[in-house]
Amino acid sequence: MPLAATRFTYVAMTAPLIDPFQRAITYLRVSVTDRCDFRCVYCMSESMTFLPKKELLTLEELDRMCSTFVRMGVEKLRITGGEPLVRRDIMTFFNGMTRHLDSGALKELTLTTNGSQLERFADQLYAAGVRRVNVSLDTLDDQKFADITRWGRLPQVLRGIDAAQRAGLRIKINAVALKGFNEEELPRITEWCAERGMDLTWIEVMPMGDIGNENRLGQFWSLKDVRAEYENHYRVTDLSERTGGPARYVRLEETGQKIGFITPLSHNFCESCNRVRLTCTGELYMCLGQEDMADLRKPLRDHPGSEEPLEQAIRAAIGLKPKGHDFDYSRQQVDGRMSRHMSHTGG
Repeated sequence: MPLAATRFTYVAMTAPLIDPFQRAITYLRVSVTDRCDFRCVYCMSESMTFLPKKELLTLEELDRMCSTFVRMGVEKLRITGGEPLVRRDIMTFFNGMTRHLDSGALKELTLTTNGSQLERFADQLYAAGVRRVNVSLDTLDDQKFADITRWGRLPQVLRGIDAAQRAGLRIKINAVALKGFNEEELPRITEWCAERGMDLTWIEVMPMGDIGNENRLGQFWSLKDVRAEYENHYRVTDLSERTGGPARYVRLEETGQKIGFITPLSHNFCESCNRVRLTCTGELYMCLGQEDMADLRKPLRDHPGSEEPLEQAIRAAIGLKPKGHDFDYSRQQVDGRMSRHMSHTGG
């Protein structure tokens, strides 16, 4: 091959991942399993049917897939599920990703979890290079926690958070804002996070998958109202901080803590989106709120000895990333609802 052609091929494969709207894609969220040890009422039905294990990427395939994204410019990797820590031998994968942190190619390896397994894995996660963990926690009331998670127990999660902080992990709490459920707990949850040095982000409930008899429209508590509730209790200062993600931040002057708001339904947050999502079966979703996806499992498995087909498939997928999502509750119906469950796409 002529030298010029060789140079062109190399540049094409190593050029940054830029979508059609000139957003650099540097953040990959990876679901390593669709399984979970909770059955949160806004996330999945109690009698879930999970994917056959043969459809899931193996841990070795996940390593190869994520390593390819890192080579193509992804600097932040968030591991999600389902509940990622229920996947058998998952620390093998985390330990494999440590080499990318050591090389400097990967800037951050992090995790979103329900906290149920943190007591067991906190020290191992820190040893693998994880420094920050997001824990999903919607209530500090034992009975309400059992009700909303169906299978979860709050003391187990609190012990996990304790273990994580002892291990040196920085914890951020993610709370889904649910009308008629945790509205009255806002001050309590906020003060509890402040006492423990934890930031807090509120998230609007998202229309993902069939959850049986649960009424998402009835669950929806707009974060505009959450913000107003904070102003009833605190002096609230807007922050200009942007992470490239969906959250907008304020500071509570009385506590000094940072509060985030993720508003997929009442505010479109897509203008600075720098992320894509990989499912546990190798589907790449360029947008959480769109159904379009690219099958990366096929080029991964069809070409075990070559990375070029996978790289080409990734680049082609990024070229299809849309400008924004379709979530919309404004007409009092669940418009833009995604047929897949959040546990499949990754939280």
